[in-house]
Amino acid sequence: MKHLTDPVFPEGFLWGASSSAWQVEGATLEGGRTESIIDINSRTKKPFTDNSIASDHYHHFREDVALMKECGFTSYRFGISWPRIIPAADRKVNPEGIKFYSDLIDELLAAGITPIPTIYHYDMPVWVDQKYDGWFDRGMIEEFEYYCKVLFENFGDRVKYWLAINEQNMQIVYGKWLGLNKPGHDWDKEKWQMNHVMNLCHAKAVTLCHEMVPGGKIGPVPGYVPIYPKSARPEDQIAAMNAEELTEKIWMDTYVFGEYSTFVRNYWKENGITVDIQPGDMELIKSAKIDFIGLNCYRSDVGKAPDPSYVQEISLNKTGNKGELIYTNWPGEYALDRNIYVETTDWDWHIDAVSMRYSLRYLWDHYHVPLIITEAGFGAHEDLDENGEIHDDYRIDYLRDYAYNVGLAIMDGVEVFGFNPWSFTDLLSTGNGMAKRYGLVFVNRTDDDLRDLKRYKKDSFYWYQRLIKSGGTDWGRDMSEWRDFTRVSQIASDIKAKEKK
Repeated sequence: MKHLTDPVFPEGFLWGASSSAWQVEGATLEGGRTESIIDINSRTKKPFTDNSIASDHYHHFREDVALMKECGFTSYRFGISWPRIIPAADRKVNPEGIKFYSDLIDELLAAGITPIPTIYHYDMPVWVDQKYDGWFDRGMIEEFEYYCKVLFENFGDRVKYWLAINEQNMQIVYGKWLGLNKPGHDWDKEKWQMNHVMNLCHAKAVTLCHEMVPGGKIGPVPGYVPIYPKSARPEDQIAAMNAEELTEKIWMDTYVFGEYSTFVRNYWKENGITVDIQPGDMELIKSAKIDFIGLNCYRSDVGKAPDPSYVQEISLNKTGNKGELIYTNWPGEYALDRNIYVETTDWDWHIDAVSMRYSLRYLWDHYHVPLIITEAGFGAHEDLDENGEIHDDYRIDYLRDYAYNVGLAIMDGVEVFGFNPWSFTDLLSTGNGMAKRYGLVFVNRTDDDLRDLKRYKKDSFYWYQRLIKSGGTDWGRDMSEWRDFTRVSQIASDIKAKEKK
């Protein structure tokens, strides 16, 4: 669809940014908090730093919120650390943890910023993991339900937007890398049992939110990477569809329709996978009606017919040296490949602003549920220059083009009520420490040197400040090329020209 004017964002549209507790807070053993499984997993990603200090948001949250207010934020999506709330198996609620998040919420509200907390963002307490064998054990359902009750009881009077489980799909797709696999388990088969337990926990959170929070709204947070077919070959089209099913669509169908699709049930049958679905499970899942979808969309990928001669799990680029990512090849299912029509980051992630519009339209067309952007961002190697500044034009280009495509999706008829890219301050990247920076605000530390943890506003901070103040009209350049797709065509032409050289 071609639009002749720049997009108009609806009144009350929420502009902000996102973070998670374990990546930004630090203070992992302060204030009554105990360790989480992601703390331990973070320390395995050497040479990258652990998260014991991270960006030290725990001690800088008032300063950080003041910077958010200066930028013009009207929303902030953040994580709540489960082991900071319930540190031990006795289930005693930690008053220091409650106070920290209560103070953060009050500080946000006083600044005119809507708090949007994530209930679970990878930080299961170690004591829960040990007691229930992680997500494999159904005992997790009651434990997660109790945790949700504590949050709604303590914060539900002030918090009306909630996110349940961050990127459940990615925890299944990349569970080994995130440390969710356990000795004695056949991951490729038993991960679907884990997924079922997570679906039940999600359903408990949704149901409790509606029961305990007056006017409360809650939704899932899928990690969404649209898969384009590599070519017009029918085999590539089917492979791209398989990739979307097995990395994204299965989860969305379950959240919205409350049932497992025929695709996933057939997949289980064909692969000898048994899922322990007990009486009442599907009734619970079906009764949990989500209010919106929180969308994490950084990039797109390309799907193609797999090579039947070998298996290749994705090998992520861990250093930020371009060209190190190795794409998935699953015989009989799908393979992924490089999209030559778009540029990539240093970590080989496709920079594809149209993927944002595509994802929003796809989800709206399939599910007709309101959406909010909960993550999108540009990771880069950065450090202060001799003037104590960071000129991140690449991030401005990325955020501008992605936000503009959110606006185009709204013009297409999609109901979107907020844009919260990743991230506000620099924070630990999953597996890449401080080396991969996403923030609008630089945090003065490296993986090896804590420095002084001082905050510095990047150029992208000031650009975003202008965009928010203008209500989404001051883009900093003429955006007319996005209206007729010539921007995409020009990128493709530029890349092809480089390849010929």
